[in-house]
Amino acid sequence: MRKYIILAVMTLSCLTNSFAQSQQETLRLFLPSEYNWKLGSDQESGKNRMMELIPKNETLNNWSIIVTTVSMKGVKNMKLDPIMNAIFEKTKSRTPQSKLRIIERKDSGTNPWIIFKIEPGLNVKNPESQLYYIFQGNQNLYNNFVAVKKDMLGPLLVEKWTKAFKASKLVYK
Repeated sequence: MRKYIILAVMTLSCLTNSFAQSQQETLRLFLPSEYNWKLGSDQESGKNRMMELIPKNETLNNWSIIVTTVSMKGVKNMKLDPIMNAIFEKTKSRTPQSKLRIIERKDSGTNPWIIFKIEPGLNVKNPESQLYYIFQGNQNLYNNFVAVKKDMLGPLLVEKWTKAFKASKLVYK
């Protein structure tokens, strides 16, 4: 009898694991509704998907605020600091005086994440500042950011978007 119970538990465990793995993981973001968002672009290339959201009355060529989400399917167990540093180095190659500041992070447990901002500094032609939220899901890695065409992110914007990013949830379909 015990043999059958163990076999049943093992079978159920395998079925549960295969069911969970067959479901697609996505990160659901809860964006501030005051901007009346619309999808500006949705591109998929291999295992990566990038979506850009802009206010309804703006275009991808003329925006005041933009949200970009990139999901990298199958990327697991990544260290977040090297990703953050690579993003910063790429930004510095275009705008050498850029500054990086970590806002908040969760390194322990499952699903680590980091929120940081990159600002181009003062007196930059066509400035753009970003607040990033990099999140390690169970199946995928997510790189999300909000950008504004300003040389600095105001404290209220950082607070609002940090709260919005931290409210995100993994969803399985």
